[in-house]
Amino acid sequence: MANFPKWKKVGFFLISLLVRFRSFIVSNRSKIVFFIIMVLIFITVIVYVLPIYWILVTSLKSPGDINTKIPKFFFNISLENYRKLLPTENVPSVTYLLIAQTFGGILLFALFSLAKPIMSRAVLMRNIGLICNIIFVLTCLYGFFSTQPIPSRSQTDVRFHFFTLIVCDIVAYLLFVPWRKKISAANNSSGGNLPIDKKELFAFVITIILATIGICIALANGGSKYFYQLLNSIIIGGGSTVLAVGLGTLSAYAFSRFNIAGKDDLLFFILSTRMLPPVVVVIPIYLMYAWLGLRDTHFGLILLYTTFNVSFAVWLMKGFIDEIPREYEDAALVDGYTRFQTFLKVVLPQSVTGIAATAVFCLITAWNEFAFALVLTETGGRAVTAPPSITSATGSAGMDWGKIAASTFVFLLPVAIFTFLMRSHLLRGVTFGAVKK
Repeated sequence: MANFPKWKKVGFFLISLLVRFRSFIVSNRSKIVFFIIMVLIFITVIVYVLPIYWILVTSLKSPGDINTKIPKFFFNISLENYRKLLPTENVPSVTYLLIAQTFGGILLFALFSLAKPIMSRAVLMRNIGLICNIIFVLTCLYGFFSTQPIPSRSQTDVRFHFFTLIVCDIVAYLLFVPWRKKISAANNSSGGNLPIDKKELFAFVITIILATIGICIALANGGSKYFYQLLNSIIIGGGSTVLAVGLGTLSAYAFSRFNIAGKDDLLFFILSTRMLPPVVVVIPIYLMYAWLGLRDTHFGLILLYTTFNVSFAVWLMKGFIDEIPREYEDAALVDGYTRFQTFLKVVLPQSVTGIAATAVFCLITAWNEFAFALVLTETGGRAVTAPPSITSATGSAGMDWGKIAASTFVFLLPVAIFTFLMRSHLLRGVTFGAVKK
């Protein structure tokens, strides 16, 4: 080796390094793949978090700190941009009560989600959930009698909406939370060691969602144009989600359980409604809506968003219903249940996870829709949603970036809260069909 030229020594050294590197990769292949995946996930999270961080920081800056040639990283926190979104007059007092109930409900939901399945905490959660719903009903009654409606085209009748929230809270609580008789029977059968029922967590979910809607109602009635548009987004997005998930579940059950002629062709035709981008079909839809008188109406946008979301709901729910064994339905039919009763009492309870995941994705799609909401509504109209209004925020000096950032961050909160409450169902919604029985 001493007589070898230097370039050969360097070559042997590089070859030995390559051999060692190859043996290291072969022996630690799984660890390297895991490391690469974690790095990619980290980069993806950073890419998605940075815009939200920019929005939050910009919304807390004063206009003097924003409209400068050199960005200011050190600034005094200011809420001036958020005050621009509030009513010009005094904020209704019921708004503060609803904000407190929203954040309190989120904390209680997170606390009891981590609670151990023991009897004492189950009883405590049930009692606190009932108290939260009672407080919410009393708050809505206070808002019903204390807030006066403002008669205007762009405002809402606060009394009607608060009464609707009361009815929705009572009906939803009776539907989702187990009855006292069922609780007593479960307690006796378990020997006094009653585990926590996840359905009882809906007592907090109900108050969080309805309190968020109540905040928008109170501020919209107070004269805030932005919160009226945000309320329109909630009404249109929520209404289209309910219709799309309901119709999609029924259609998916039919495609999954019955021999329909041309099933594959029909499923492909349903999916084809999502193949074209909205900008391609927006002009014929605009002409059709103008002729039918559906422009700038809540019903028109709900119908349109339902049409585009129902195909996604059908395909997603069909995957969930296919995973439910048919033997359960056969046993129910033998016991004398009708086909509809079998669907309600056997299939529907087992597909709650799929319904929740489908509702999240449908709501996000309707919530972020921009093209149809911009073309099919009028500036300052009755059914204007939040996305078109955010882009139209202009001031005397140009774009009001602080107000845009504040309105965007507020726009993120309702769907983020809903996704957080349904987070346990999202993983299965993304990976459905990956594991076969």
